[in-house]
Amino acid sequence: MEDKKKHTLREKIEAFEHVCRDKGIKLTHQRMEIFREIAHSATHPSAEEIHKRLKSKLPMISLDTVYRTLSTFETIGIISKVSVLVNKVRFDSNLIPHHHLVCTKCKGILDFYWPTFYKIKVPSETKKWGKILAKQVELRGICESCLRRVQKRK
Repeated sequence: MEDKKKHTLREKIEAFEHVCRDKGIKLTHQRMEIFREIAHSATHPSAEEIHKRLKSKLPMISLDTVYRTLSTFETIGIISKVSVLVNKVRFDSNLIPHHHLVCTKCKGILDFYWPTFYKIKVPSETKKWGKILAKQVELRGICESCLRRVQKRK
């Protein structure tokens, strides 16, 4: 099963520390806590959510610091941005190739793995566009929890 590929929190933090050292990025307490918050979360948190969660641990942390740190993390390749149906960008520390299920009601995001997808050839007309760097699927619908809430109202 592909879910076995998910990294443990410890493995993610070790990889994070290694990449930072390799790229010459100082491992500050704030950077560690920001990364730990993303790595620990399965919800693909936004910068605002990360800031709110860290305020009790790091009362002096600013939202600007969180944004700048996330931008640095994305630039060095240790997190990725996940764009969804709202204006907020969400962040993902799972760099293993995967896809997303996005609920159009609650905006929840769930990772899923689809190994056979990578075997599908990209349509030839895309070659005229330029160079494809990655293939990823985003499936949109209504999650089971939201469906149950709708059914209860009926």
